[in-house]
Amino acid sequence: MSEARVPPVDSLVDHAAYVEGEKTRAAGIVESLELVRRHNRHTEGAKAFVWVGLHEPAAPEVEWLAEVFGLHPLAVEDAVKAHQRPKVERYGDSLFMVLKTIAYLDHAEPTGEIIATGEIMIFLGPDFVVTVRHGEHCPLSEVRERIEDSRELLARGPAGVLHAIADHVVDRYLQVADLMQLELEDVEATVFADVSSRDINRIYQLKREMLDLKRAVTPLQAPLAALPQRRVVPSEMREYFRDVGDHLSRVCEQVESSNELCSSILQAALARSNALANEDMRKISSWVAIMAVPTMIAGIYGMNFDLMPETRMAWGYPAVLAVMVTVCVLLHRGFRRNGWL
Repeated sequence: MSEARVPPVDSLVDHAAYVEGEKTRAAGIVESLELVRRHNRHTEGAKAFVWVGLHEPAAPEVEWLAEVFGLHPLAVEDAVKAHQRPKVERYGDSLFMVLKTIAYLDHAEPTGEIIATGEIMIFLGPDFVVTVRHGEHCPLSEVRERIEDSRELLARGPAGVLHAIADHVVDRYLQVADLMQLELEDVEATVFADVSSRDINRIYQLKREMLDLKRAVTPLQAPLAALPQRRVVPSEMREYFRDVGDHLSRVCEQVESSNELCSSILQAALARSNALANEDMRKISSWVAIMAVPTMIAGIYGMNFDLMPETRMAWGYPAVLAVMVTVCVLLHRGFRRNGWL
């Protein structure tokens, strides 16, 4: 048996009605919606709307909003469960959009992660916007303040809010992509440096983060490109959405090139490590070969036989030492000449 539907309380970030370019506070969400619809009915061409913002709501809270705003059950289910691919879907007169959010983390994070991902679900109707955010990063308070400070932006209606959110998210993509590019350039500079400054684990971690970034950004291209053709987007707003799509295309190209660069850096680092390991093995083998000569001669003369050559002669001991030193010097020069030492 499902839980009873309840108005959002703990998950409610903010809600307000926007009428004639002004923010209006009503007693509650239902009252705000009634105020907006009453104004739109009696004012020709009015674009008053309600914006409700939630952060990680429970299922009964979203279901209550679905009943108030007439949201589709499938979209409500996606908003509760999260972990959705970026997409745009139409349900009657309303639109449901999913945006992946990304944030660049400090290197001091205990998990070692560089990029954190989240989601923003947007329900867009003729007179309402409901945003459901999952994740601690990329809050929408900055977007709301910017819209509330401009009567021109408020006059665009719900589509203007959708554009502002999409533009904000894509701008974050650009920032994170640029920071990741700097990270890759820093790692690339260390690949051919000293062994102590080269960290394969860090490069591999960057590779994984680049894949996460690619999965967040690339799937949004097709839905965002088709968004200007949607009926719920007014004709005067279509150019704005195309501009966001152009910015997203730039991000996707940058992410793709950075991902390829990261793969090349990883391969170069592995090849460099193998080359250094082979170089170390050559040095070790050279010294083993040099030490094998005196070891062999000393082993032979360590045998307990009376008739060993030069054992009864006064110059036998220095002669054997001289042979050892001469052979070792010749081997050392030969290995140095070949680049093994």
